[in-house]
Amino acid sequence: MPELPYLQARELLDLFRSRELSPVEHLDSLIEQIDKHDPAINAVVDRRYDEARAEARQAEQRYLGTAEAPRPLEGVCVAAKEEQPMVGRSWRQGSRALIDEVAEYDHPVIERIQQAGGIIHIRTATPEFSCAGFTHSRLWGVTRNPWNPEFSPGGSSGGSAAALAAGYAPLATGSDIGGSIRIPASFCGVVGFKPPFGRVPGLVPYNLDQYCHDGPLARTVGDCALIENAIAGPHWRDIASLRDPPQIPSDPADIGGIRVGLSTTLGDWPVDAEVVANTRAVADALSRAGAHVEHVVLPWQLERFWQAARAHFAAIFGPGIAGIEAAHGDLLNDYSRAFVATMKPELTFYDGLAEEAALWEPLGRLFEDIDVLLCPTVATTGLVAGNPYIDEKVVVDGRPVPHHIMAMMALPFNVFSRCPVLSVPSGLAANAVPTGVQIVGRTYDDVSVFRVGTAVERAGFGFGSIDWRPAITS
Repeated sequence: MPELPYLQARELLDLFRSRELSPVEHLDSLIEQIDKHDPAINAVVDRRYDEARAEARQAEQRYLGTAEAPRPLEGVCVAAKEEQPMVGRSWRQGSRALIDEVAEYDHPVIERIQQAGGIIHIRTATPEFSCAGFTHSRLWGVTRNPWNPEFSPGGSSGGSAAALAAGYAPLATGSDIGGSIRIPASFCGVVGFKPPFGRVPGLVPYNLDQYCHDGPLARTVGDCALIENAIAGPHWRDIASLRDPPQIPSDPADIGGIRVGLSTTLGDWPVDAEVVANTRAVADALSRAGAHVEHVVLPWQLERFWQAARAHFAAIFGPGIAGIEAAHGDLLNDYSRAFVATMKPELTFYDGLAEEAALWEPLGRLFEDIDVLLCPTVATTGLVAGNPYIDEKVVVDGRPVPHHIMAMMALPFNVFSRCPVLSVPSGLAANAVPTGVQIVGRTYDDVSVFRVGTAVERAGFGFGSIDWRPAITS
């Protein structure tokens, strides 16, 4: 049996059912792992150890047959992003301005996990207000990448991704308004899914922001599907939440005949050579597995996406943070204040919508001929831990980008929010930081991206390989 902290959720469920392992024993192994390694990694901001042990004992009784039948996630531990409120617990969102905030209700994702029998034993770090592609704050300090602590795990769901890679939990939650699930999934060598808009319920007001998505992370594609199936579907709090979500199969069909369009640059994006090479390695593996892979050309410019996104953020996300800044000023982090200052766009919100439509047209046409688009998740091989990248530009393949978030390649698919996107590992860079690829599906075709992701994993990428594990130093 693999060491307990790295067992897959689906393996755990089998072991719990056969009574070879109890949920209590597994929880204890995770707590030991967290207490050993988190002083160095700093991914955990809230521990529910006592409550989790009580819930694990209840799950144990279900498997012993002395209580109600086990539920879909019964006894499986989940690391929850602190940004998603949990009734009666702190809801600080990485900000000293919210130091005394306590949640009065559960986020729908939290509610769904607990209803399915999942055990939330830890809650994880974010940058302030989840407004950055790295994870550090004045409140919680610097969260580090388990693969190489000199680098960030990415953000904003960086604590969740780091917790998965470090063996703190088999499943985790995140949210994604500009790549915040996929960026840390890539940097931490795990799997992250940005569901299409409305698939997973959220909270007001951002449930009405088409850029914003709540979703799952896991170490494997199958486990990511497991938690996605538990959290998707309509919820009374969210008018945008969709009915009749597809069930992602646990063992999807092979990819024989599926049409994959490969773009390593998404138009004119600068991309580090190692990222390109690892993306091509995934494409080659898919071709060997029976997919029809072809290089495709998208006439996109990074700067056009940046202008369109700034028009959007200036109307919604920016004012949300600006209101807190007006009330609390210097309590905020430097990068949060810089984010507000940056959201002074050249385009109006209306013109931004027109630009988004124009940018979609070539991809919409392309999806007439392909089933999924394959591209890198992140263009660079790492962000230095603790660096806010305010005065210093991120340089990718010799080219500075206008904002650190544009060193990632995730934002276009928040603009095109109805496309499901799965990020899976593609390899390691020379600095030992993982790289990842995005599998972008046609609108609301969730099943196909998981089908292709499973094929990537079966080819030996990520935690589907026995050798894929960070050498954590404490």
